[in-house]
Parts: sequence; C-alpha cells; structure tokens
Amino acid sequence: MGFGVSGSTAIIFLGVLIATGTLYTAAAGTAETLEDAHDSDEERLLDRRNTAITVGSVTFNNSTPNYPTDVNVTNTGTTTLSVNDTSMLVDNEYKDLSSAPSVTVDGASGTDVWAPGETLRVELNLDDAPSRVKIVTENGISAVNATPNEVNV
Repeated sequence: MGFGVSGSTAIIFLGVLIATGTLYTAAAGTAETLEDAHDSDEERLLDRRNTAITVGSVTFNNSTPNYPTDVNVTNTGTTTLSVNDTSMLVDNEYKDLSSAPSVTVDGASGTDVWAPGETLRVELNLDDAPSRVKIVTENGISAVNATPNEVNV
C-alpha cells in the first residue's frame, strides 16, 4: 500500500471524528434545552396546583354617584400572585385593574405582591349591578361570583 491509501484513510477517519464531535455537541445541547423546558413546565404546573382564590364578596352600591362596586378576592392557595398579572371580567367585559379607582392588598395600595391569605380589594365604578364577576390569576386559575350583593345606603 502506498502513501495515498494511508493518507486517504487518515483524512476519512479525521472527518468521521469531527462529524461525530459536532453531532454529539448538537445532540447534547438539544437534550439540555428539552430538559430545561420540561423542568420549567413542571414548575408552572406546581404553581397552578398550589394556586387557589375565592371571591369573598361583590358589593354594588346603587345610592352613590358612579355606582361604586367593591370586589374582594382572597388568595387561599400557597402561591404568591401578582396583582398586575391578575385579570377581571365583569359581565364578560374585561376590566383593567391598573385603571380601577382603588386596588389594595390587605389595605396596602400600590403593591404588586398578593401573598397567600391576603385579600385583594378592587373598587370599580359601574353603571349597573354586575350579574357575574370573574377573577383570573396569572397562571390561569379563576374564581367566579355570580350573585353580587346590592347595597342601598
């Protein structure tokens, strides 16, 4: 055998080594990305399982101008929630909490942290008594109050 055959064999062998190294790097990176995504998905699922809210009361005051309506929602789960990422539907109409006249968590306004055991109180100005109020948290857990209390003061 001459040098040509040995040289060709060495070049082919070197090419196979480089291709195998590249393939392994790509496969390992992909496997790591998939594992991270799976772990992240499990964390979100755990947060969903540990999230619970209860609409305590919805009070519509029809004797005051602009008809103030108070909505009280308690975080009964073990997950700390974000007030800014919480949504509210009143009679299937989205209400932006950032434009509500008053949003407090256990009496503190301007906070984004809604810890377990604390009550979120939202004051809205509505034209009519709502027939249904739905609160949706950042991870999709919701609670509905279908019978608001009407107050004549």
